[in-house]
Amino acid sequence: MLGGNAGVGFGEMAANAMLDRRREMATAEQLVLELIVPEQRENALLDLSKKRESFQELAPMLWYSCGTIAALLQVWVFFFLLLLLLLVCKLLEHYLQEIVSIYPMLSPPTLTAGASNRVCNALALLQCVASHPETRTLFLNAHIPLYLYPFLNTVSKSRPFEYLRLTSLGVIGALVKVDDTDVINFLLSTEIIPLCLRTMEMGSELSKTVATFIVQKILLDDVGLAYICATAERFFAVSAVLGNMVQALAETPSSRLLKHIIRCYLRLSDNPRACEALKTCLPEYLRDNTFSNCLREDAGTRRWLTQLLINVGVAPLHPQRVPGGIPGAPLSAMEQLLTG
Repeated sequence: MLGGNAGVGFGEMAANAMLDRRREMATAEQLVLELIVPEQRENALLDLSKKRESFQELAPMLWYSCGTIAALLQVWVFFFLLLLLLLVCKLLEHYLQEIVSIYPMLSPPTLTAGASNRVCNALALLQCVASHPETRTLFLNAHIPLYLYPFLNTVSKSRPFEYLRLTSLGVIGALVKVDDTDVINFLLSTEIIPLCLRTMEMGSELSKTVATFIVQKILLDDVGLAYICATAERFFAVSAVLGNMVQALAETPSSRLLKHIIRCYLRLSDNPRACEALKTCLPEYLRDNTFSNCLREDAGTRRWLTQLLINVGVAPLHPQRVPGGIPGAPLSAMEQLLTG
């Protein structure tokens, strides 16, 4: 008797779970349809950006729904590319609508918090499309990342602009997090390296961290390492920015940012010519005890730093044993991107 009741109970639970899933799918489908209705678009963007983690099939739904991609992209516009994309695929026409209004606010800088939030909600959905294996290649083939570059090229440090840069970097970060040489080849054919270097110099700590993570992931690919080390100009452009960041971190430490900087240096040391150059341009702050406390709880990064010094053939100025520690605090949603 108990067994029979249990069977009925599990059956009801399974049926309820299936019903809940159907309701979620219906909700997602309705919100996606609302994206192409101008009067409903802003609220739909907000709801979808909040619930994107719970809708597992949201990325294909966004991509294949007629007019959805056009609605999301209206927030940015790059007029020449817009015309080109319209010639290639008329389905993108409506997708670009949500992006058009934002470019005039970039220069002169008149971007409001409300406009920035609306664009970032659209970008959050694009990050979903960029990270999904079924839509990533389509995302690249449509050259959609290029629409983010004007946001990365801004210099205003106001909160709306910083939020816009950070969210745009999150989309690029989602692309590089999955190791894919096609992604690296695409990015290297664009201006992503100079744009990341600009953010690494003037962005907030979190923006700098995401931008450095993107450079790190490019370097970890053999094609990316070869590209950056192909000319002295490219190598020294990257190493100069990394060096300036190390100098700034000596005054205001950030273990998370330092971790990605050290990993970039370590990867550069895998290239013989770059390794030779690092013997003279590796910051002294990485050779002394400046960051001992900063790295106290990060055994992995300490090992990277030790290996870097071995590769470069530079002895630590003041060797010191740093005890192991406990894992750091939980990461925020954006910072989880950096764990790849």
